[in-house]
Amino acid sequence: MNNNIFFPAEWYQQSAVQLTWPHLNTDWGYMIEDVTACYVNIAVEILKRQKLIIVCHSASLVKYQLEGYKDLLGNLTLVELPTNDTWARDHSGISVFNRGEKQVYDFTFNGWGLKFAANYDNQITRGLFAKQTFYSDVELHNKKNFALEGGALESDGKGTLLTTSECLLSPNRNSFLSKEEIEDYLKEIFGLDRILWLDHGYMVGDDTDSHIDTLARFCDEQTIAYVQCTDRNDEHYEALAKMEEQLKTFVDYTGKPYKLITLPMAKAVYDEDNSRLPATYANFLIINGCVLLPFYNDEETDELAKKQLQKAFPTREIVGIDCSSLIRQHGSLHCVTMQYPENFV
Repeated sequence: MNNNIFFPAEWYQQSAVQLTWPHLNTDWGYMIEDVTACYVNIAVEILKRQKLIIVCHSASLVKYQLEGYKDLLGNLTLVELPTNDTWARDHSGISVFNRGEKQVYDFTFNGWGLKFAANYDNQITRGLFAKQTFYSDVELHNKKNFALEGGALESDGKGTLLTTSECLLSPNRNSFLSKEEIEDYLKEIFGLDRILWLDHGYMVGDDTDSHIDTLARFCDEQTIAYVQCTDRNDEHYEALAKMEEQLKTFVDYTGKPYKLITLPMAKAVYDEDNSRLPATYANFLIINGCVLLPFYNDEETDELAKKQLQKAFPTREIVGIDCSSLIRQHGSLHCVTMQYPENFV
């Protein structure tokens, strides 16, 4: 462990959120209008509250798509860079404070274990620094010797990391390291006291090898919200039940059991090939004063998820955003965003 390093939780005051905008040459090409509408909705909610960085193929096109919100555009920074896809959570840098110095770690993004091309996305963070997107006192730290995605990490801001063994131990990321070596490395670079490894739980259709942000999330230092499946006929039931039992054995940084808040299992959604899509309410985004919650065009379950999440965030507004287009490419709201702490941008 390195006590000089602070890895802030997502609820730490933010300066900005990053989106990487869809274009015709991404996997969204066949449904570009639908997904762009979703991105606009996400962008507007962020712009109302803080700065937004949009990495894009065409700045002029994005300006046109946001022209109905000119009063918010003072918070907008557009950066043109080549991109393969749009999953900013996983190709963006990870922010830490080292002895008070502001640093962004730039890990290797290899398309979730070499599943998809990522040659451009793997260069986005260094591209943002080259274009002076961050304040001049923010340092870029090259961590390209290690493959890691933001969706795999949940920090409580108190020295605890929550993650999944399925993802961090997958063979196409860092197979040259043992679990113990990976744990030691993460503790050192993030200043951690401990890592909580979830060994169960998955979402059908998820390409990430069970990112933690699809399953269970820190809401504060003592609270975890997680997906619960109550339908014994659902294929997720057994794995999520085992996950729930393991979560009940975890204790917070003070040694007390976590307050656990259940999120409903989204009703099954299928694509045109009748393959189930990974709709999950755990994929919410915490921003300043607000939580953006993915909705899936199911009023009853959407509202139940909102009601449950409000218990975890009693002082924050919960804003639902229809993300039924995002799950068509096997991700959701948290997956397409990355936050940066205050005074980074």
